[in-house]
Amino acid sequence: MPEETPQTGLSDTAACGLAYFTFIPAIIFLVVAPYNINPKVKFHAWQSIFLTGVAIVFWVIALILVFVPILGLLISLLGWLGLLILWIICVVKAFNGDRFVIPVIGQLAAKQAGA
Repeated sequence: MPEETPQTGLSDTAACGLAYFTFIPAIIFLVVAPYNINPKVKFHAWQSIFLTGVAIVFWVIALILVFVPILGLLISLLGWLGLLILWIICVVKAFNGDRFVIPVIGQLAAKQAGA
């Protein structure tokens, strides 16, 4: 009879996908074992944290762009739409077990994760 392996709770793909739902689960996955030793989960957690940082920086820029009548609104809307689409792609790829590397922050996340 084969020996059963203990369940750790979430599958790797579920943990990778959940890491993108705010930075809080991402930080939890970086701290709690066994997720903090899995390079795949660590990559997605770090990429989520860096993506949140980019969203915060863009939010500050969008606040400044409010003072530019039509062009500022257009740039803000396109930027938020782009970030939303990028986030959706990351979530879908992570839940499917794939890795979507965002050009700059994905490389930083891979370096932090050791992957």
